[in-house]
Amino acid sequence: MAFSRILGKVGRQLYRPWASCQAPLRPTSSHTIAVEQSSPAGTGFPPLQTFTEEEAMMRDAVRKYAQERVAPLVSEMDENSSMADEVIKSLFELGLMGIEISTEYGGTGSSFFSSVLVIEELAKVDPSVAVLCDIQNTLINTLMSNLGTEEQKAKYLPRLATDMIGSFCLSEAGSGSDAFAMKTKAEKHKDYYIINGSKMWISSAEHAGVFLVLANADVSAGYRGITCFIVDRDTEGLEIGKKENKLGLRASSTCAVNFDNVKVHEKNILGKVGQGYKYAIGMLNGGRIGIAAQMLGLAQGCFDHAVPYTRQRMQFGKRIFDFQGLQHQIAYVATQLEAARLLTYNAARLKEAGRPFVKEACMSKYFAAEVATLTTSKCIEWMGGVGFTKDYPIEKYYRDCKIGTIYEGTSNIQLSTVAKLLDQEYNS
Repeated sequence: MAFSRILGKVGRQLYRPWASCQAPLRPTSSHTIAVEQSSPAGTGFPPLQTFTEEEAMMRDAVRKYAQERVAPLVSEMDENSSMADEVIKSLFELGLMGIEISTEYGGTGSSFFSSVLVIEELAKVDPSVAVLCDIQNTLINTLMSNLGTEEQKAKYLPRLATDMIGSFCLSEAGSGSDAFAMKTKAEKHKDYYIINGSKMWISSAEHAGVFLVLANADVSAGYRGITCFIVDRDTEGLEIGKKENKLGLRASSTCAVNFDNVKVHEKNILGKVGQGYKYAIGMLNGGRIGIAAQMLGLAQGCFDHAVPYTRQRMQFGKRIFDFQGLQHQIAYVATQLEAARLLTYNAARLKEAGRPFVKEACMSKYFAAEVATLTTSKCIEWMGGVGFTKDYPIEKYYRDCKIGTIYEGTSNIQLSTVAKLLDQEYNS
């Protein structure tokens, strides 16, 4: 079984055999079933929330892991702005940092949709842990697997699957949404390049052992000179800069990365010279589905904390849940969550099937971020004063969600891309 590594370790470390395992939270939908239990043949396509047996087992395993191993550390990690070493270690031990890496290289050998489910479940407990897993799986591992030479894959994929975090270096102080206005340059010398420049807002930089760096190897060609380089952390001239003191996702490190005459051999070019811009666009399209899953999980986690409170809190002699005004708000948010889930799952299934998915990826990322903003704000209101304190996790979800409208493409960038693709559709 493709998940034997994850399931075996989780089963031994955390809980009873699979037949008797009970999820700690309610199912994400009453209609979430394994594909073997779906509608009889000939009655139509299965619902989007139909999982294979392995996908369902993966989701349940990660849910249990997050509740038992991550949840007790969330508040401390947020307060200290630091990811606990034991969390990073356990993510690798359970195979969650190499979900799509082939078993040939020590990975789990699973699917993109499984990565989405993992990110969603982790984000229900701590979005900081989810984004670490997301970037590793949807950006770093995918780029290395798809573009790496046999030598590069043999060197890096086993480490990425078992003990080494990767970091993706694209953004700069002057190139955010206009990502290809970058100033970092790579100058050719014989069989190597010298990289100079600085990157900003680099996730996972504090712990990364390898960096995928976008730099312009031919400034005269404009963005068509952008090339992707593999740079090891211990390379002379590479410096991890200031760690940002952020509003949310505080346990996830975000740092500047500086390159001062960093020498990189041409064999460390990932893919082809001048094709880096294409690789970045392609990976970010898939990565946006990962961010949608993160925002979806975040919102669902917040909702799952707040609704039980409304069913217990008594005012004027009855549960506040029983007031029609609050019921309508809760029902509305639940509907938005379901819509976000369907958008996200649909985009993931389209990508996995090799069908066009860019428009759907942008829609899911945009919508899930908006729903997370709505959900976390409403949950604080429903819980009143206690929702505004750190005694409950609601305020953390509220802080964590804001980045969803910003990174891996702002909400306006998503809408612009959707509009451009719609224009093309109506042109055809």
